[in-house]
Amino acid sequence: MINLILFGPPGSGKGTQAKKLVDKYNLLHISTGDLFRYEMGNDTPLGKEAKSYIEKGALVPDSVTVGMLKNKVDANPDVAGYIFDGFPRTIAQAEALNALLEEKEQTISRLLALKVEDEEIIKRILERGKTSGRSDDNDRSIIQNRIDVYNQETSPVFDFYAQFNKSISIEGMGDIDTIFDRLDKEVSSI
Repeated sequence: MINLILFGPPGSGKGTQAKKLVDKYNLLHISTGDLFRYEMGNDTPLGKEAKSYIEKGALVPDSVTVGMLKNKVDANPDVAGYIFDGFPRTIAQAEALNALLEEKEQTISRLLALKVEDEEIIKRILERGKTSGRSDDNDRSIIQNRIDVYNQETSPVFDFYAQFNKSISIEGMGDIDTIFDRLDKEVSSI
């Protein structure tokens, strides 16, 4: 199995590239944002629990998020692998993901980090904001804050997987197909 973490700051192109990787390699794209929307929208026990934290303005505990991931993985045993998008965001989450995969006698194959300059990220998100309907995609200071949070809190996950020789930096500047070719080269070498 090929199990990938598609990594990078908001606006780096993870969602766009994940779709292309899914099509080529028959992988299941698991986005934590989509999982939350599904579980809460279907009023599942995990969705109700997540909603109770969100309504209080609190962070959803890792155990709830990992539970959602486990449900999604368990429901799709016949795929060629997974692309995790938006998870893990912390070392604790990376350790939880590793434990989940170990239960299935699997491991993360690669963490592929899209490297994009801050100004390009801001430009991309502002452009996306014209159609996304997300107010946080239209405010330059909020976008910069999201980048800063990524750099301070999430980027250490790259180093966590680097200690296992699994982290790869991919140049995320350029057109969609050129960036995909860079990713594809790495994935095809697994």
